Amino acid sequence: MVQIHEQIFRDAHQSILATRMRTEDMLPICERIDKIGFFSFEVWGGATFDVPIRYLNEDPWVRLNKLKEAMPNTPLQMLERAMNIVAYWNFPDEIVRKFIGFAKKNGCDYFRIFDALNDLRNMKVPIEAVLETGGHAQGCLSYTISPVHTVEHYIEQFKELERMGCNTLCIKDMAGMISPTSAYDIIKGCKDAGIKTPINLHSHCTSGMTGMAYMWACDAGVDILDTAMSPISGGTGQPPTESIVAALQGTEYDTGYDLKELIEIRRYFIKVWDKYRHLHRINALKVDPEVTVHQIPGGMLSNLIFQLEEQGAGDKYFQILDETARVREEMGYPPLVTPTSQVVGVQAVMNVLHGRYKMIPNETKDYCRGMYGKPPAPIKPEIMEKVLGPNWKDEVITCRPADLLEPMWEKRKEELEAKEKELDKKLINKEEDIMTYAIYPQVGLKFLSGEAKPEFTSDELPLPITHPFTHSMIKAQFPELSKEDISNFGKPVAPTQVAPVVPTEYNIEVNGEPFEVKLEPVGGFITIEGKVGEGLQGAITPGSGQACKPPADTEGGVKSSMQGTIIKVNVNKGDDVDENSIIVIIEAMKMENEIKAPHCGKVEDIFIKDGDIVKPGDVIMIIK
Repeated sequence: MVQIHEQIFRDAHQSILATRMRTEDMLPICERIDKIGFFSFEVWGGATFDVPIRYLNEDPWVRLNKLKEAMPNTPLQMLERAMNIVAYWNFPDEIVRKFIGFAKKNGCDYFRIFDALNDLRNMKVPIEAVLETGGHAQGCLSYTISPVHTVEHYIEQFKELERMGCNTLCIKDMAGMISPTSAYDIIKGCKDAGIKTPINLHSHCTSGMTGMAYMWACDAGVDILDTAMSPISGGTGQPPTESIVAALQGTEYDTGYDLKELIEIRRYFIKVWDKYRHLHRINALKVDPEVTVHQIPGGMLSNLIFQLEEQGAGDKYFQILDETARVREEMGYPPLVTPTSQVVGVQAVMNVLHGRYKMIPNETKDYCRGMYGKPPAPIKPEIMEKVLGPNWKDEVITCRPADLLEPMWEKRKEELEAKEKELDKKLINKEEDIMTYAIYPQVGLKFLSGEAKPEFTSDELPLPITHPFTHSMIKAQFPELSKEDISNFGKPVAPTQVAPVVPTEYNIEVNGEPFEVKLEPVGGFITIEGKVGEGLQGAITPGSGQACKPPADTEGGVKSSMQGTIIKVNVNKGDDVDENSIIVIIEAMKMENEIKAPHCGKVEDIFIKDGDIVKPGDVIMIIK
C-alpha cells in the first residue's frame, strides 16, 4: 500500500497560482476531504505565511486553526525551512523552538523540515523541537542534479536523518526533474542500506517524467507520494491525486482511497480554479524538460514569471533561465529551493537586467559568507571576490550560522509593545502576533496595525476583464497587445464614438512661480512631469493620491533600477555623500538590494520615504 500526502492547500497553489488561494475558498470542502484518509495534508508553511499577511490580509495562524477545526481527523502538515522557518534568513534557536510550539498548538501535526543546502546542522534544532512537542518530524533532503549530488550522497544523509530521530524521510524534488532511475536508485538504495523509516517522494510535473518516476518509486518501495487535486496540478505543480489513485488501483500499491469521492471533491476545485483565472499563466502549466538544466522549482518558476512582469522584464524570461543555471554552478551547485532559489534566481535577474554582478543583493553576500550554511561545492573564487571583495576569505564563516545569532524574542516583543504605544493601537492580541512581527517586522507590523489591504477577496472573484490583475494574464497570453488595447478589453465603444480631446499639458502657478507640467494618467494616479521646485514639491507629495515624479533627465537625478518597496533611506536632504555609498535599501522580489550614489555630491532633494513603492526609472532623489 502507498499513501498520499495531499498538497492542494499549499504547494499546489504556490506553484501555479502564486500562493493566492484564500482561506474562504478552502473551508467549504474540508469536511469531505477529511473523510478520504490521506496520510497527511499540507496546509501551511512555505509561502503560505508570507503571502497572506503581505497580499491577502489574512492571519496565517487563524488559517491553520480554522483548517484544523475543519479537518480534525487528517494530520495537517507544514513545510518548515529549518532555521529559516518560513522566511529567507536564519533565526536564533529560541525563535525556531517557539514557532514550532505555536504551530503545534494551532493545529499542525506533521513538520516537513528541510534545509536549502541540505546542511544537517541547520536541521537539528527544528527536528528536536518537533519531537519535543509530540509532533511528527519528517526529515527532508532537497533533490538536485550536480557532480556532488550522487545516490550515495543522499543515502548517507538519510541515514543520518534517521539517527536524528525523524519519523519519516522525504526526497524533495522541488523542480520536478527526478528521473525514474534516480528515484528508484535512491529509494531502493536506502531500503537496501537498512533504513527502516518510511520514505516519501515529493515531485512536480515540470519535466514530464514524474508519472514514470512515481511508478518506479513504487517498485523501489516508496511509502508515501505527494500529489495535488487535478484542477490545480500538472505543469509546475504536482501530479494529480485522482490520476495517481486510479493508476495504483488493483495493484499492491493501491491507496484504498474512494476515487468517486475524490472526483466529487475535484468538481469543487474546478470552480476554485475558474475563480482565480487572473493568475493563470500558460508557462506554469507547460511541460518543460529544460528544467533538468536550469533546475528552477515550480514555486519559483511561477513567482519568477510574476516578478519579471512586475519589473517590466517579461521578455527576458529565457535569458534569465540560462543565467540561473550559470549562477548556480558558480555558487557551488546549491539546490534551488527557498531561500537559495530566491538568492540564485534574483541574482540571475540582476545579472541580466544590470550586468553580471553589477548589483548584488545583501542575501547573495550572506550566502557567500556562509550565513545560509555550507554550499555543496566550493563557490568559485572569482565570484567570491566580486561579491565580497578582495579580502573575501576573512568574511567567510565555518560554524553553524545560527550560532552567531543573539536571542530575539524579548527584543521583538518590546519593540512591538513600543509600537503599540506609539501608534496608540492594539497590536498584540495573542503571542503568535509577536512571532509574526519577529519573522517579518515591516510586513508584519503593517498587517497587525490593520494597514494591509487584500489584493482581492473571494466574493470579488473572478475578477472582471477590465481589472488590472486580469490585464497581466492577458498580456502574458498576448504580448503583442499594447497597454491601450488591453485597457479597452470589455469596454463597449460605439463605432461612431469620438474620444474627447483632454489636454495633458498645462501652465500652472505655485506660490507665484510658473511651471510647465505634463499630466499622464498612470493606474489611477496622476504623474506630474516638468520643472520641479520647492513650491511644487511641497504642494504635491507622494502618498497624497498623486505621485510626484521629476523628469527622468533631471540633473543629478538618481533612479530606481527596479520595482520594489523602500525599506530604508540612509541619507537626509543636505547630506554630503561619497560615490558608491549606500543611499537606499529597497526590497525587490523579496530580497534586499542596495541603491548606491552614482557620484559624490550633496543630496538636494529626496522624493521617497520608507514604505514607498517605486517603479524602474523613478527618480528617487537628486544628488549634485
